[in-house]
Amino acid sequence: MNEANPARIVADADVLAADLLVGGPAREALDHIRRHDWVELLASDPLLDDAEAVITALTDDDLAAAWRDRIERERVAVTHPEGDHPALASAYQGEAAHLLTFDDDLSSAATNRSLQPHMTLSIRSPDAFARLFDSESLYESIHDDEYPGPDRDPRA
Repeated sequence: MNEANPARIVADADVLAADLLVGGPAREALDHIRRHDWVELLASDPLLDDAEAVITALTDDDLAAAWRDRIERERVAVTHPEGDHPALASAYQGEAAHLLTFDDDLSSAATNRSLQPHMTLSIRSPDAFARLFDSESLYESIHDDEYPGPDRDPRA
């Protein structure tokens, strides 16, 4: 079983698109990640392709291309076998501890239980993640020093 890193997070394509287009819980959850240089957003190219396709379908090519350019700089790239579920595979290959999604089937208790023998992964909605995320306790669980506070502007 992969050893999950609690500071590594994957956002499914629906969450990535909602962050840009809607805001709300998706933006709140991803802002937690963007506020700290020690928290990593993992994403494979197929995962970004899926999100970019949603953004293009709902807006236009220019906005989707600008989003892709920015997210390429923000994410930690991971690779996975072709045909795998992009978000699940990004989490598994990147040893992420969290997967954010709006997909009720993916975040169901049955799916979470079925994955437990293979990986340590918490799959939840962005609003649940945003409510439960505690940057101070997470930092102190993986670092030997005191939590320094946010070190980046999530909107920059």
